[in-house]
Amino acid sequence: MLKASDVRGVIPAVVTPFDRNSRVDYKSLEEIIRFLVSNGVHALMPVGGTGEFPHLLNEEKLDVIKTVVNVAGGKVPIIPGTAACSTHEAILLSNQASEAGADAVILTPPYYFKLPDKSILEHFTTVARNIDCPLFVYNNPLYTGNNISPPLLAELLKEEKIIGLKQSNPDIGQLVEVIRLSPEGLSLCTGIDSQFYPALCIGAAGIFSTAAVVIPAQMVKLYNLFREKKHEEALELHMKLQKLNTFLEYDPGYVAPAKEALNILGLPGGYLRSPMPELSIDERKQIENALREIGEL
Repeated sequence: MLKASDVRGVIPAVVTPFDRNSRVDYKSLEEIIRFLVSNGVHALMPVGGTGEFPHLLNEEKLDVIKTVVNVAGGKVPIIPGTAACSTHEAILLSNQASEAGADAVILTPPYYFKLPDKSILEHFTTVARNIDCPLFVYNNPLYTGNNISPPLLAELLKEEKIIGLKQSNPDIGQLVEVIRLSPEGLSLCTGIDSQFYPALCIGAAGIFSTAAVVIPAQMVKLYNLFREKKHEEALELHMKLQKLNTFLEYDPGYVAPAKEALNILGLPGGYLRSPMPELSIDERKQIENALREIGEL
């Protein structure tokens, strides 16, 4: 079974390519996975927000997971998203993902309804105790409407099967506090590309990253520079990559920019699934310029 110590470094949040008719393009997905693995990433996260999970049918989610597992071939851990509004569905999806070959799963808290801390605690602990694989908590309050406070996260991280965190709260101080309050040895990661180097400096294990699906080699290089204690070089690279990161966070939303960037680079990012909005001509030009400025074109 996957351990927290097995999950470190750069974990791309994988896009789900669609064709012109809004069908999942599995051949393109296979190409993207081969591209990521060949560039040295440390794990893969399909069927998350970057993978447009709210737009996927459950059978599509499982087919995507199976495809990623098969193409990765055991070279890196596979940690798909299995978030759901109900605890019952989250357990079902998580066990199906495990049966499909996932090494762990990652869940946001339930979304749509505003929930008290007690309900969030019960949701995650119930899921963890009723699934067959380890679990990562994914805190993304902007999209779920339910922030998980540092004390609550620290409490959740005491649960045996909960081995890590993707912290996508833009307040990096909350990540600092989670790291301070939590037991050692867990895989506590940021989920925000602009926080990557600062998060490593405060003790984060790595990053679940949208940028890494586009520029995996440069993100892996940044991580390696940090590990080698080459901090000036790591900071310089982080600041350079920020030119692209600004398009891969909250405005104009990270999915369309990630797919557009892949397409510009000649990789099959594919189309969006409705109602995800397309980028404007000006936004596409800005992304192309950012890729050129960081040396990808």
